[in-house]
Amino acid sequence: MIAKRERHPVVSSPLSRNRDHDDVDTISNDLELDLTSNSPLYRQVHDALAKQISSGHLSAGEQLLSERQLCERFGISRVTARRALTALEEDGLISAAPGRGWFVTDGPLSEPPNMLLSFTALARARGLEPTARILSQRVRPASLDEADELSVAPGADLFELDRVRLLDGLPVAVDSCVVSLQRCPSLVEADFTVASLYEILRSDARVSPTRAECTLEATSAGPSVASLLDLRPEDPVLVSRQTAYDQHGVPVETSRIVYRGDRYRFRTTVTA
Repeated sequence: MIAKRERHPVVSSPLSRNRDHDDVDTISNDLELDLTSNSPLYRQVHDALAKQISSGHLSAGEQLLSERQLCERFGISRVTARRALTALEEDGLISAAPGRGWFVTDGPLSEPPNMLLSFTALARARGLEPTARILSQRVRPASLDEADELSVAPGADLFELDRVRLLDGLPVAVDSCVVSLQRCPSLVEADFTVASLYEILRSDARVSPTRAECTLEATSAGPSVASLLDLRPEDPVLVSRQTAYDQHGVPVETSRIVYRGDRYRFRTTVTA
């Protein structure tokens, strides 16, 4: 039996049937499947579509191309396209409307598995307005533990930011993060009620967070967090402790984020 070889052209047109085909500015990068990658083809298609959603090129309520059209765009089989769409549905990024096709969802904010995306990017992908209420913002010296975590000298200037993160005005998380000020001095001038920390790092310092080590813990909100997130002290929350690394593998940020369990969803992929 001779196996049929799938084509893998560069995709340089929108992945939504609602887009104007002449509007090339809606495409952030050409999308290409890598024949040499160990990643399955359906997973590569999944990741390409997830990036389009997270970047806001495909927004909440927008319709995706059909399976047949995705096959033509990527040069893949119908089975591969269907597996990619099913995986996106499992991630909570899209949903099927019988007889109509696939649409970007607007449910609880959910991080695509194995992708490091900012809160702002995830929110915009759902057509939601990300804002923040600043609790504190200051420059202070690094402790011994923080110096070790961020690969800086003890006492080096750190930028510390505590804020309540909101989606369309509704509180979703309490975010406390620390960044070495030397990496991006302009952080002290930003308006973090609307600004994205990761976007400023990329644009002002050419520092691109690309990987993170994260631990998750389920616990109760407690009085202080409950008052900030409109919860009862006994209500459940998810606590994320994370260290993010830049494109060179250098630690760039440590954070502790407390999420409302009913407004944020974590997803991951586990392989043997």
